[in-house]
Amino acid sequence: MPNAASSVLHIPDAEKLSAPFSAHRPRILLLYGSLRKVSYSRFLTQEAARLLEHFGAETRIFDPAGLPLPDDAPVDHPKVRELRDLSLWSEGQVWTSPERHGAMTGVMKSQIDWIPLAMGAIRPTQGRTLAVMQVSGGSQSFNAVNQMRVLGRWMRMITIPNQSSVAKAYQEFDENGRMKPSAYYDRVVDVMEELVKFTLLTRDVSGYLTDRYSERKEDAAALEKRVALKSAV
Repeated sequence: MPNAASSVLHIPDAEKLSAPFSAHRPRILLLYGSLRKVSYSRFLTQEAARLLEHFGAETRIFDPAGLPLPDDAPVDHPKVRELRDLSLWSEGQVWTSPERHGAMTGVMKSQIDWIPLAMGAIRPTQGRTLAVMQVSGGSQSFNAVNQMRVLGRWMRMITIPNQSSVAKAYQEFDENGRMKPSAYYDRVVDVMEELVKFTLLTRDVSGYLTDRYSERKEDAAALEKRVALKSAV
């Protein structure tokens, strides 16, 4: 392989994908994309959290109320710190957005935009699992979940294959905000069950799964430069 740096061109090792399983419950952060008093994305998020807890996960739901627009406040703003700390705490995430004008909402996008790809040497989303869901006021659509999949990939997350899109959401919840039995509800159960399975499967090896040749090569070059500088002194 003449064009590759052989010293950092590692052969994938199956044994490194067999790390001992952690004993603690999977930690799942849930985000939703609406500030309305009657918010179906929040109701769906709460339903997802109940299912995740049933499947053995520990959950935390971030309330986006009071979160400033991206770049309109310092990073030490209390809501920004809360969101970033929760992202670091999490091993998996659920993003649920209404579809508005054929897209995810600005509330949803602002939360994602406040979570950086990197915070120094720490990456608060890389290697974490992700499930995406959306609610619609009309017929079923997949615009919001498709956009969130693109963002999840950009944030270097492991987005699970399954997803949920709930059409005419106002018909799918009762007066207490609980989701009614339906094929839509069954899909939400599927998605949360799958998220827990993927989180259990990947959380202990996420560092190895996201270890990249290009970054090892860059690190090796930086180390070689530092050694050369020290030798010259």
